[in-house]
Amino acid sequence: MRPYQGAVLATLLSLAAVAVAQNYHVSDRWKVGGQGGWDYLLSDDAAQRLYITHNSRVEVVDSNTGKPIGAVTGLKSTHGVALNPNGKVGYISDGAGNAIVVFDRATLSITATVPAGTNPDGITFEPTTKTVWAFNGRSQNVSVLDTSSNSIIATIPLPGKPEFPQADGRGAVFANIEDKSVIVKLDAATHKLVATWPLNGCESPSGMAIDRVKHRLFSVCDGGKMAIVDYTSGKLLGLASIGDSPDAAGFDSKHGLAFSSNGGDGTLSIIDTTKPGFPTVQSLKTAKGARTMTLDTATGRIYLVTAEFGAAPPATTARPHPRPSILPGSFEILVVNR
Repeated sequence: MRPYQGAVLATLLSLAAVAVAQNYHVSDRWKVGGQGGWDYLLSDDAAQRLYITHNSRVEVVDSNTGKPIGAVTGLKSTHGVALNPNGKVGYISDGAGNAIVVFDRATLSITATVPAGTNPDGITFEPTTKTVWAFNGRSQNVSVLDTSSNSIIATIPLPGKPEFPQADGRGAVFANIEDKSVIVKLDAATHKLVATWPLNGCESPSGMAIDRVKHRLFSVCDGGKMAIVDYTSGKLLGLASIGDSPDAAGFDSKHGLAFSSNGGDGTLSIIDTTKPGFPTVQSLKTAKGARTMTLDTATGRIYLVTAEFGAAPPATTARPHPRPSILPGSFEILVVNR
């Protein structure tokens, strides 16, 4: 092939790759209803279910149709959900209840309530030790639950307020420390904090996604930045541009794309992690308040949640920047497809 033809072909292939990345769109909106705020949601890809933390309950929805399956109820203020790979058991961080709640995934009934630290938020299952790690926002520590006995076997202090964790599947657990703008690495076998890595240029990290093949973490931060970190060394590989007020992240290993759900400007930022500089290849308009998301790795679909908002309550000394009120019955799921 002559050089000119090769250059043209390379350009066409590059444009085709960008076109594929830029065809994400909101394909459906599923009304859930109910009252109150929400936090994280999780896709159970194998069972085709979505678990959505919604005020004092966890909604369970069919991820193909949007039809409700049921709910885990009787909680105080839910934040995150983790799933045991056995397909039978799930775990919920109940923030106001200061507890890890264990539930049966077949019946959605609560089987145990285990006291944790103060205001457990992010939660993840660690497969090598078969433990659940609940990151406590106010007590600034981690409660480690042994899943065979449903008992806390360790409490690990942290250097600040933790946000969303990820496990690498090989005995390490990572978490953002929001008020210090760092990532911590924890050893699941020894229950020790083994590394702290600064996120220069990435303030107040919240959501985190993981690439377990290339050993990368994606932390979304204020100021419109996503930090990409090599988790074997802690090296900051780059900062990608994202939208305003992100709170969750995702990674699609099939296409090498990282995602940030941004509630401030109502966008989903899509980053090509296979290219130098980690370019933003699409900024999809979603809806204001759609700040948390989950990715179904089997289908490639992305789910976000939001609601309609009313007026914000008056500011107080304790709450100088109160959030606007949420209109009852308006809570919904947004479905994003390629």
